[in-house]
Amino acid sequence: MVLKKILPVFSYLFHPIFIPIFGTLLYLLYGENYFALQQQRLILFQMLLITVLIPISFFYLLKTLGKVDSVMVSNLSQRKIPLLIQLLLIFILLKKSITLALFPELFFFLLGGFISTFLTLILLFAKIKISIHMIGISALTVFAIGVSLLYQTNILFLISFLILMNGMVAASRLQMKAHTTVELVLGFIIGLLPQLALGWFWL
Repeated sequence: MVLKKILPVFSYLFHPIFIPIFGTLLYLLYGENYFALQQQRLILFQMLLITVLIPISFFYLLKTLGKVDSVMVSNLSQRKIPLLIQLLLIFILLKKSITLALFPELFFFLLGGFISTFLTLILLFAKIKISIHMIGISALTVFAIGVSLLYQTNILFLISFLILMNGMVAASRLQMKAHTTVELVLGFIIGLLPQLALGWFWL
């Protein structure tokens, strides 16, 4: 009974909107970068602004207009506009800020997210619902493994934690009746495969 009450917390803690920030923090903390503290703060601010604050502003606008009814956007028909906004914002980041020349690891992490989001949107038009939560947590897990391999950094505890969180997020979504098992598995695969494929370019 207690676990059932706790499980929804994982859906909020690992909401897809926070995944780019988590990935950026992971990169800055465990990657061998030589950015000054001020540069690191600038990177984090850009990510916070474009992947968290702007989407939240759009969410409240869409909610005011009656286009979405909750932060989880569970309704299939309500997902199109938020996904299109997400694609646009990631594109802006890749084009103007997190470029291949400056941040190759983050660039490919976000590019993988862009591909996963695009696939989710395509499947949405086919009336197939995918768990975006599972896309986010599985992509973050692969990215953590990649950073560990590239920089020979021992973050086994963090990777183990993220693997556990894949299960907890899946259980959370089932508990909240937001997805079926198939939708969760599809989300896991769509988050995983682009990161694995793009890993060849930076590992």
